[in-house]
Amino acid sequence: MTHVFGRSGAALPKAVRGEGCYITDAEGRVYLDGSGGAAVSCLGHSDADVRAAIQAQLEQIAFAHTGFFTSDPAEALADLLIQNAPEGIEKVYLLSGGSEAVEAAIKLARQYFLETGQAGRHRVIARRQSYHGNTLGALAAGGNAWRREKYAPLLVETSHIAPCFEYRFRQEGESAEDYGQRAANELQAEIERLGPETVMAFIAEPVVGATAGAVPAVKGYFKRIREICDHYGILLILDEVMCGMGRTGTLFACEQDGVAPDIVTIAKGLGAGYMPIGAMLCSGAIYDAIAQGSGSFQHGHTYHGHPLAAAAGHAVLTAILGRDLLPQVRARGAALQDALTARLGQHPHVGDIRGRGLFRGVELVADRATKDTFDPGRNVHARVKQAAMDNGLICYPAGGTIDGKRGDHILLAPPYIISEAQIDELTDKLARAIDTGLAA
Repeated sequence: MTHVFGRSGAALPKAVRGEGCYITDAEGRVYLDGSGGAAVSCLGHSDADVRAAIQAQLEQIAFAHTGFFTSDPAEALADLLIQNAPEGIEKVYLLSGGSEAVEAAIKLARQYFLETGQAGRHRVIARRQSYHGNTLGALAAGGNAWRREKYAPLLVETSHIAPCFEYRFRQEGESAEDYGQRAANELQAEIERLGPETVMAFIAEPVVGATAGAVPAVKGYFKRIREICDHYGILLILDEVMCGMGRTGTLFACEQDGVAPDIVTIAKGLGAGYMPIGAMLCSGAIYDAIAQGSGSFQHGHTYHGHPLAAAAGHAVLTAILGRDLLPQVRARGAALQDALTARLGQHPHVGDIRGRGLFRGVELVADRATKDTFDPGRNVHARVKQAAMDNGLICYPAGGTIDGKRGDHILLAPPYIISEAQIDELTDKLARAIDTGLAA
């Protein structure tokens, strides 16, 4: 009997070793990590340089509270991030994960408007079927109906507009560009409904991850979103916790949409699973408003700016940039898309294969022609996940793709070091898992 409070009561295999793109359990079974856990393990499970950086820092100092000290690893990581950040982003607030980063972003947005004499601005607008974390503030911002349901009485009211989800919501005869403008203009309508003087921020994932399965925005969508935010003087927060740090083929996912946020959050791929780390990055204008006003951001965590975690993050980022892994992500991502399309593109129950870089989603449907979903009671996604595990593949299926209740998808986010042979292995095992899961 275990005393670990797990995610559920299910008995899980025990991971004992990691090597490259594979994890081995205590029974000797080997699994290809086709999702990087939850889009975390971007460098695989045995990177020598990252392990050496952690060991070297451990021999110096593991922890120094940021109320008293800064540290070389924190300074170095912040410098490297800003050297590669979107235009206007100038400061880095290091944290321990994605939910913390989003909480910090929301609180920073509020304090910014207090410091600038706009105390009436307190509302956040987000999108349905978004996911921004599991702490209460981040959960309130997110639009995942299933995750929010139990905690609804505890959540701060947040407005949610439609996602930019071309496969599901672009109308017949409507161009992708026109659809994107229509979807983006929902933000303007919601701002006007709430009252522009009450809105402080809009938060969105450039490529929606766990909740909808690697859904990228159509061309022009985020440029229109940026225009609307600028027109009304609200902050654009981009949540790149899952899709950032090279996952989509550029270090920051928003580079491919041609926009720069006011605040951006990162995590998962920043630490690559070697240490818990995330970050909230903000513009110089936001930082200066506080620095020249009250003088301090009224926020903090015991472990934020942790030197050991920062050393790991710096080693991971150095590897991504120094080994030319971004071009590799783009090339391997195209190869993965091609392999999935070749194997599953005509599958009677695969409706869409989408994504960017090594961030891909496969949406399962009961009927390709109508896009009808499976009965949620069948738990198709859970059956596929189990079939994949039984077949030696880790993938990330989820349900509620469309509205929190209907729809099934599989998220793929393998390590950036995945080989073409391993892409074939992934695709083959996934195809078999889908057929097995659907037959159950």
